[in-house]
Amino acid sequence: MSSLAEGPRHFGSGWISGVLSAILGAMGLGGVLTLLFPQWLSTPDFRPYYSMPVLRGLLQFVLVSAFVLGFVSIVLRRNKLLGGIGLAFTTLAVLLGGSEVPVSEAIPKSNYLGLDWFLLELFFLALIFVPLEQLFGRLKEQGVFRFGWRIDMAHFVVSHLLVQLTVFLSMLPAKWFFSWLVDARVHRAVASQPLPLQFLEILLVADLAEYWTHRTMHVVPLLWRFHAVHHSSQRMDWLAASRIHVLDSVAIRAVTFIPLFVLGFSNQAIFTYLLFVSFHALFIHANVGFRFGRLDWVLATPRFHHWHHAVEAEAVDKNFATHLPALDMLFGTCFLPRAGDRWPRGYGIAGNPVPENYLRQVLYPLWRGGRQ
Repeated sequence: MSSLAEGPRHFGSGWISGVLSAILGAMGLGGVLTLLFPQWLSTPDFRPYYSMPVLRGLLQFVLVSAFVLGFVSIVLRRNKLLGGIGLAFTTLAVLLGGSEVPVSEAIPKSNYLGLDWFLLELFFLALIFVPLEQLFGRLKEQGVFRFGWRIDMAHFVVSHLLVQLTVFLSMLPAKWFFSWLVDARVHRAVASQPLPLQFLEILLVADLAEYWTHRTMHVVPLLWRFHAVHHSSQRMDWLAASRIHVLDSVAIRAVTFIPLFVLGFSNQAIFTYLLFVSFHALFIHANVGFRFGRLDWVLATPRFHHWHHAVEAEAVDKNFATHLPALDMLFGTCFLPRAGDRWPRGYGIAGNPVPENYLRQVLYPLWRGGRQ
């Protein structure tokens, strides 16, 4: 890893083009592998919505970009490793068939890794949030590849690749223990409501369940050991939202899904909510300095949630709501300075007890006793 960091990193040094080439090359190779082995690497629930011409065009764009950027990096940079990695990934992807790999219409069912979900979400989220944070960053000196980004990326990769397992585990408690509460008449009444109304109801019901789950995790020592992984990030940006122990993530999703399952919201309404959550959860962690004024008190904003991660003692165990600050105001856990220009001076946990290593973070709750 140290050899990758050798040499200057300023614009025009070939470092930026090299990093982009390596990342895009790896993504392009992953895309080709997904086309080659869709039964093992693609998510069945998403396949019906794919437009293959669009996906093939996007894959072609990624591979061409990786090749061009790799060539530029090799020309500009004395250390050729980054550009060479990007070109190697791209060449291998092309040799395997590139964007023209044929895909059978009938894909056999099997257990799978969500490589397609990981690649698409990483590409589009980075496309949105990286420029957003560079243009409107509150801490502009933080940079894209800030301290801890590799660990957060590891969490992002694992959570997306294991999407089949995490979704299954998240739905299991509701179906096993709460099926007796399901009433077909209630389901029909709830699902027949207009989509916008269902969305607002889901927002309230889900956030109420998540508020108490989240608050409990801060109080119960055993649960805190898992949740502390999320709070261990000392830098806040869109990628920091992914730093969460997989069991912590499953537990929150499982509890949140129970009322949605019992009440019987339509699949379209739930899918709309999931799309909103996918963006909003990253946005409230993002390194942006936007001022929303009174909206801070209506819908969770970056400043509201940043205070939840703050090192200041006055902000510890505050702002548990994911979407609705009104819940924190109602239950007495809201902390949001009236001065709109006041942000936390730092983030993380006092003493930094959680190790800065992905595998050690996964094991941390098992061997580290007590609340830190």
